[in-house]
Amino acid sequence: MPSLAREARQVTMLQRSPTYVIARPRTDRLGNLLRRLLPEKLAYRITRGRNIALQRWLYRRTRRRPDRVRRMLLDDVRRRLGDSGDVADFTPSYDPWDQRLCLLPDGDLFTAMNSGRARVVTADIERFTAHAIELRNGERLEADIIVAATGLELEVLGGVEFVVDGENFDFPASWTYRGMMCTGLPNAVAVFGYINASWTLRADLIARWFCRLLRHMRDAGQAVVVPTLRPGDEAMRPRPWIEGFSAGYMQRALPRFPRQGDREPWVNSQDYARERREFAAMDLDEEALRYRPFADSPSDPSARPEPVRQSN
Repeated sequence: MPSLAREARQVTMLQRSPTYVIARPRTDRLGNLLRRLLPEKLAYRITRGRNIALQRWLYRRTRRRPDRVRRMLLDDVRRRLGDSGDVADFTPSYDPWDQRLCLLPDGDLFTAMNSGRARVVTADIERFTAHAIELRNGERLEADIIVAATGLELEVLGGVEFVVDGENFDFPASWTYRGMMCTGLPNAVAVFGYINASWTLRADLIARWFCRLLRHMRDAGQAVVVPTLRPGDEAMRPRPWIEGFSAGYMQRALPRFPRQGDREPWVNSQDYARERREFAAMDLDEEALRYRPFADSPSDPSARPEPVRQSN
């Protein structure tokens, strides 16, 4: 909406229900200052660590005192909106971080609304006509152009069809291995980030773990790795792929995703601090990972390809 409002005379964002928004500066002044005072890599590490810590603090705060965070977010909206909008259009029925927050760089959405060129309307659509949208509350929104943005449908691994031993792989019947592999699906590591933090934090952890796994398999002369339930794991209580996240796009997709269990390593924890420690120290020979060697693997380890070494 802010981008459209720079060109159009009037933009109306029609939504079925509100979402929480939080305005943050587009540029990191402290980070830029550190870059002038410190070596580039050190400044980056400090800035990244601070941003991660702040985001984790906010998330934990929403779990412990959602009423306070809700009040903080809405007070900021009220201050930035002034008379250009209704805070009710930014007041969801759920607690903060029950769904993801919407980040506004430099509060650009409020800037657009304060200019008088943009507004937000919260209502259900009754019908489309030749020149307008009629709402169930009786209001009519005249429109030259309608941009449809009706949500999204999640796909498991991009909707790719996987075939194992001649049969289509059934993701809902499988169990997740730490949120990155599935029982019964060989040699498949997938990235699914955090729903309560930056997506790329987990992408980085999984990529590093995957490199460790590849080096481990090469060193051991193994060709295939398959997560496999241990004795007794079959009795686990199944849990959905993601818990405590009410967004409709997630709830609609959960029946198509693998299940979580009630014990390690069959969980999708969504906890960056925990996984940062665990992924780096994980035993790649744990019982839940089953390996098979190359069919033509030489018996003499010295004849195998030289393993790839990672330099620090």
